[in-house]
Formats: sequence, structure tokens, C-alpha cells
Amino acid sequence: MNCLMQAWHRHEGELRGWMRRRLGSPADAEDALQDLFLKALRHREKFCELVNARAWLFEVARNALADRLRVSRDMVELPEDLAAPREDTAPVDSLAGCLPRVLSELAPDDREAITLCDLGGLPQEAYARMKGLTLPGAKSRIQRARKRLRERLTDGCQVSLDAQGQVSDFVPRPPLR
Repeated sequence: MNCLMQAWHRHEGELRGWMRRRLGSPADAEDALQDLFLKALRHREKFCELVNARAWLFEVARNALADRLRVSRDMVELPEDLAAPREDTAPVDSLAGCLPRVLSELAPDDREAITLCDLGGLPQEAYARMKGLTLPGAKSRIQRARKRLRERLTDGCQVSLDAQGQVSDFVPRPPLR
């Protein structure tokens, strides 16, 4: 315990000045200094085994200061009547509600290409074999079907796009019965 008191008296003034400069308040520096002393005191015999007590004290002080500054970030009080944030999904996620109606309005070949390849995950090569088409022919058919689907979604559901081309709004349409 004697070694702790010796090290403390030797470095206390330097630690106090260091903390005052960083905290900007003598009272806050004294509080932090007291916390540091208590941490050193809790180490008891282990403190006496330290090779460089000054380095340990400054390291613990630096960590305590970082914790103190992290906790003391400015907080703004929110009014009691503030509405809770809405948990909206992105408009493009909700657009899936328009899909069944729009798909039902497509030509059967377009609906089949979209349903099998885009929704069902069938590779375009397998679709080409199934339909007896060349791969370029199947890709063209799928691209044309996608284009017509996009047009139907844009017109039928009144899809609005933002400056980046992302869905920003639409009008849902009930599915056909």
C-alpha cells in the first residue's frame, strides 16, 4: 500500500493538470482524479508490482476520460407529445401488392416468362430449353416481358420515381377476384 501512496503523491499534480486541461473544469477534474485513485486502490498489491506506475495511472486516466466524455454527450430533450417514428417499409417493398393484379393483365407468354424466371428463379438457359428457344431469343423475350411489366406497373399503379430512379410512391390496386 505504501508504494501506491508514493506513486500517487509523485504523479498526482501532473494527473490533476492533465485532467483539468482535458475536462475544462476543476471540479470535474477532481472527481475524475478521485475515481482514478479508487481504481488504483482496488488494485492493492498488484499496483505495487507494476513496472511503470505513472504509465498505468495515465492509461487508466485516459480510458476513464474517454468513458466520461462518451457519456456526457449533449442530449436534447424531446417533447412529450412527439409522435413515435413510423415503421414504414420502402415504397418499392409495398409495390409487391400491385404485382398480382398487373401480372394478371399481362399476355400469357409475358406472365409465364416473369413468373418462371424472375419470381420462380428458373435460369434463362432452362427457360430457353423448355420453350424451344435459343438463349438469345429467350433473353429477348424475358426482357420484353419485363419492359411490359414495368409499363403496366407504372401506368396501372401510378408509380412515381425519384431522381435516382427509385420507387418513391404508388397507388395500390386491389387484386382481381
